[in-house]
Amino acid sequence: MIQNFALRKPVIQAPMAGVTSPKFVAACCEAGILGSIGAGYLNGAETKEFIQQVKALTDKRFCVNLFVQEEPRIDIGVLQDARVALQPFYEELGVSNTQRVVSTEVFDGQVQAVIDEDVKVCTFTFGLPNEKTISKLKAHGVYLIGTATTVEEAVAVENAGLDAVVIQGSEAGGHRGSFTDPIELIPTKQLLQDVRGKISINCIAAGGIMTAAHVKEMLEAGATAVQIGTALLTAHECEISNVHKKAVLESEQKATTLTKAFTGKYARGLKNEFTEKLKDSVVAPYPVQHYLTLAIRKESAKQNKPQYLSLWMGENSYLAKEASVREIVDELTPTD
Repeated sequence: MIQNFALRKPVIQAPMAGVTSPKFVAACCEAGILGSIGAGYLNGAETKEFIQQVKALTDKRFCVNLFVQEEPRIDIGVLQDARVALQPFYEELGVSNTQRVVSTEVFDGQVQAVIDEDVKVCTFTFGLPNEKTISKLKAHGVYLIGTATTVEEAVAVENAGLDAVVIQGSEAGGHRGSFTDPIELIPTKQLLQDVRGKISINCIAAGGIMTAAHVKEMLEAGATAVQIGTALLTAHECEISNVHKKAVLESEQKATTLTKAFTGKYARGLKNEFTEKLKDSVVAPYPVQHYLTLAIRKESAKQNKPQYLSLWMGENSYLAKEASVREIVDELTPTD
């Protein structure tokens, strides 16, 4: 896999939808790893434009990550209760409570953008694409990577015909890639070891990987490559807000929590006032909750209220360092 992608290092940049920018993805590619476009919140046209912008900055290979999602079943009562729980935040920040729902047409348009722009690696989160989509992408020579948080999901990824799987451990920051219930929280190394004997496709370890020792441990445990996200959030080229970078750099051990409060899907981020206040509240299903809280997050950023922001980061965020992408990658994967 590494040879096929012409990578200098056995590392993939985690897609991190809403975080990645063309400049950041290109910088990761130029550092010798597989850059990833987090296209989860984009439509087909926006995905195509993003791909073109990355191509203008690098001639290296990169991948596009897509969210596989079903239309949410919206219970009016649940929606009403979710709005009530968020009302104090709307009022304090002076914003209205609006929402929109992403349709499956967005996914089809994104797949077409991948094909039209000749992107050769595509990853999936929150589920598996249907047989038609898999066949269509494979017919255009696209290498397909799924995401699994359990052994059951990893087996499903292989059975669906995908080429590799990201093994996402419980330490990982951002959204859980789960697509089976109930949610299970298995540490990365343990999950990798459990999966290795059950499937034959390439395994990519993700979750809590912040040091050269972590990388070495995962590769020795059988991972073909590792996927890193939090370690790159503090890179100079990463264009997240200064508030987010500062939060990562100043985070302490056990500073994160798993919450559905921001998007309706479990995600790991910094524990703050918002996550704690909504801990026992009714939450709308994904992606409705994402859009219900979007104005809250945008206005909180403007008003410099990090206590209401979704500051995604993994369990080992306290190990993050500020440096260039290349410096971070080289420190994670020193030459023996």
